[in-house]
Amino acid sequence: MDQLLALKVFVRIAETSAFSRAADAMNIPRPTVTKLVQDLEHHLGVRLLQRTTRQVSVTAEGSAYYERAKRLIAELEDMDQLASGARSQLRGRLRVDVGSVLANRILIPALGQFRDRYPELQLELGVSDRPADLIGEGVDCAVRGGAMPDSTMVARHLAHLEWSTCASRSYIAARGVPAHPNDLLPAPVEEGRPRHTVAGYFSSLTGRAFSLEFNRDGERIAIKPGDGTSFNESTAHVNALLHGLGVGQTFRFAIAPFLDDGSLAEVLPDWNRPAHTIRLVYPSNRQLSAKIRAFADWAVSVFAPFDSRSGVHGG
Repeated sequence: MDQLLALKVFVRIAETSAFSRAADAMNIPRPTVTKLVQDLEHHLGVRLLQRTTRQVSVTAEGSAYYERAKRLIAELEDMDQLASGARSQLRGRLRVDVGSVLANRILIPALGQFRDRYPELQLELGVSDRPADLIGEGVDCAVRGGAMPDSTMVARHLAHLEWSTCASRSYIAARGVPAHPNDLLPAPVEEGRPRHTVAGYFSSLTGRAFSLEFNRDGERIAIKPGDGTSFNESTAHVNALLHGLGVGQTFRFAIAPFLDDGSLAEVLPDWNRPAHTIRLVYPSNRQLSAKIRAFADWAVSVFAPFDSRSGVHGG
């Protein structure tokens, strides 16, 4: 029995509550995963996992073993990194999840630097605006924004991102420029359509539409999208704004090139929306491995030019 591999398999099953998820995450055949766990339990003489037809749970003995096993694996990874003495020797798999526009406009353009620095590290970048279940889906860390309601996560700050309210030149030519946020409220149809339309964004997790937010001199207005078109993917949302589907709010860095070339124009510039905080998060029940630390350090440097509070942000 490869006890180290068996330990890693057991830890992944304990975190995902499924043999199949562990097998997929580690790219190991399901029968091999089952055999490794059976051999490990036989070697220890205790039952680590309780299997039923519907779920897998950790036994009391397995829970205690899991805590020690995950620490041992993390320490072994750090020992290997320390012994190698070279950043390029980072090996293994690192799964990182990130939202679409952050991936396409910030991380992916700079990803060659990371690959050059760590050529032996297998990086899997999950790109989606749907928040992943880090533990259940075997994700090591994720780039996320907004509040941190989940106390089981550890976060490292990456950036504060500014918002922009904008519309395409073609939309402005057809509908004009809103003079006040209330101009974006759903209104009775006049001559076949409302004066202004919001190109909205809704959560891919809950299906709830996000309001447009406007702040000025202590006054706060929230506008919920009406009957216009809404999207649950950030890159598609930017594309919709470019094609004149309405007024919308998105990250300023994401549309900076289109503001520069005139494809989009900012509207309601006297009103602002508080900056959006972006963090790298990972489960607190995992040790900060050398792989996650390396990615975190790199991500901090990549996001720095886009941080609205750093004094050097840009598009």
